[in-house]
Amino acid sequence: MPTAKKLPSGSWRCQAYDYTDDNGKRHYESFTADSKKDAEFMAAQFAMEKEQRRHISSSSLRNAIDAYIETSDAILSPTTIQGYRKIQKNAFPDIMELPLKKLTRQRLQDAVNLEAKRPNAKRKDKAHISAKTVHNEYGLITAVLNKYIPSLDCTVRLPQTETHIKDLPLPDEIYTAVKGSEVELAVMLAMWLSFSMSEVRGLTKTKSIRGNYLVVEEVVVDVDNKPVVKRKGKTKTRTRMHRMPAYIQELISQTDPQEDRLVPMTRSQVYFRFTRLIEKAGLKPMTYHDLRHVNASVMALLQVPDKYAQERGGWKTDTVMKKVYTHTFGQERQRVDNMIDEYFEGQIGMAEPDLPEGYTAWLRNIGMQDSPELRMRYSDFMESISKICNTKCNTQ
Repeated sequence: MPTAKKLPSGSWRCQAYDYTDDNGKRHYESFTADSKKDAEFMAAQFAMEKEQRRHISSSSLRNAIDAYIETSDAILSPTTIQGYRKIQKNAFPDIMELPLKKLTRQRLQDAVNLEAKRPNAKRKDKAHISAKTVHNEYGLITAVLNKYIPSLDCTVRLPQTETHIKDLPLPDEIYTAVKGSEVELAVMLAMWLSFSMSEVRGLTKTKSIRGNYLVVEEVVVDVDNKPVVKRKGKTKTRTRMHRMPAYIQELISQTDPQEDRLVPMTRSQVYFRFTRLIEKAGLKPMTYHDLRHVNASVMALLQVPDKYAQERGGWKTDTVMKKVYTHTFGQERQRVDNMIDEYFEGQIGMAEPDLPEGYTAWLRNIGMQDSPELRMRYSDFMESISKICNTKCNTQ
């Protein structure tokens, strides 16, 4: 057992042998603690875990993935674990049964080259899986290998990812294709407000609707073909709030009053019903997720500042999100919301009401949209002004 040595600082340091690299150099892990006993305990614990790694290194890559998932399941989401299981089942078949200790950098490179040629089961034309898929799959492999055989150099050349500029239908074409269908609300929530599939499925009347705003606090994902509710989205920035346009409020009012979820459908139901409508309308092929890209394109077209575009779509770092979250609905953000709402209202052919100039100026001043309630408020406001004026005139 390694023995700890006292440092000039008064702390204790204990080194434990880790591995010998290809050049014959021995590598050690160093553990520092306030007491000799604690430093030696940490080194002994490392040695025990190293023995477990040595045992796993004799097992297959498939078994190592099992061990990796089992030791990390407390911090991995159900969807992440499901993704890992999918990789374990389908990816890198030529090395999946090999013992870890027989893997080399060249074998890993050969496996990546072969994996890049694997046909995509979802494509009728039998095209290869995407470079992004290979990158994601190999990310799991390197995580497993770095944990159980850290001495192995996993550096390989991965296929180059390409940026595809997809030619998508225009918003008015998409709206016409889905208008009056059972997926219209789901489509408008994604295209207009940039909600993802899991976010749309997570929206409820009791939790998500707060006055004229929609709040994303939970999402619904499918794990083993069963819906699972998660309190958090993919990133913290996905916990956000959007003002509800009048048209979307109207769609929500038409939903089943006995159903709490705004879109009570499975992922497959939403996806395939939407894509069938797009195909039936003779539009360019697109996925449901592409609706978020349409939203991003609209914001770029309207020259929405990056800060608000990223905020609306949930594309932010945690630091920036925390900094601006409390200022989300300031005057400038409301101006941006108005601009985007006006664009989509124009695209779906919502008639612009013949409103008095004074009323529209009042709306702009308070940063709100036209609604029956606000018309009443404005009428009351003008009536009170009129009474004040009349009173002053009568007293003069």
